[in-house]
Amino acid sequence: MKAELRDYLIELTNMDSVEALWSAHCERMATYGFDRLIYGFTNFRTENSLGDPNDFVILTNHTPAYRKGFVEDGLYRHAPMVNWAMTNEGHCSWRALAEQITAGSLSENARKVVEFNLSHKVHAGYTISFKSVSSRAKGAISLTTRAEMNQDQADAIWEKDGQDIILLNNIVHLKILTLPVPLQNQTLTPRQREALEWVGDGKTMQDIAQIMGLTQATIEKHLRLARETLNVETTAQAVAKAAFHNQMYIIEAR
Repeated sequence: MKAELRDYLIELTNMDSVEALWSAHCERMATYGFDRLIYGFTNFRTENSLGDPNDFVILTNHTPAYRKGFVEDGLYRHAPMVNWAMTNEGHCSWRALAEQITAGSLSENARKVVEFNLSHKVHAGYTISFKSVSSRAKGAISLTTRAEMNQDQADAIWEKDGQDIILLNNIVHLKILTLPVPLQNQTLTPRQREALEWVGDGKTMQDIAQIMGLTQATIEKHLRLARETLNVETTAQAVAKAAFHNQMYIIEAR
């Protein structure tokens, strides 16, 4: 392994925030020619769905307009490369998508996704689908080339540096899973987080009240607000969601 790449990997694995990690990764991928990335991970996949988008971890440096259309407006549900990632592991050239277009095998909804992508100059790249250890988990990242590049150029880059690119993305994916992930409009207060942590440790309401030096009514209020913040119905769901996003047992910076 080249010393420069080794040093960079050490730097990545020592990063302590998703924001710093993602910024560094976007810069690194841009050096290979992939200047627009979108990463997604869910731990709530079902047989026919990726689950509630509010529970996804989504990181991207695409424009807000692209994110709105692709993620928030739900186009991802019909995206051919997302569907590929759902049922495969490894990497795939977007040449496979061009072949589907040529063969006329895309659905009407899939064609709308392609048209949307083309309107944002998203037309060449690669998708990596990460290996999952759970049937409910799925993570993937799409790497889009610079707007002026084509798929032939993307494939040439992959031929030369694909193994390094896969290694870097695998490490970033695994690192993201260890870091607290910011949740849009779903930030727990320290008291809410602490109450959830004690629930996760199996403590009773009476135990938690005594440990935190508060009344049981106040503990119940913190847990109710935590459920509302995380948009779940039960405290058990709140614990699961907070744990999934690494929002529990956080070591605060000093």
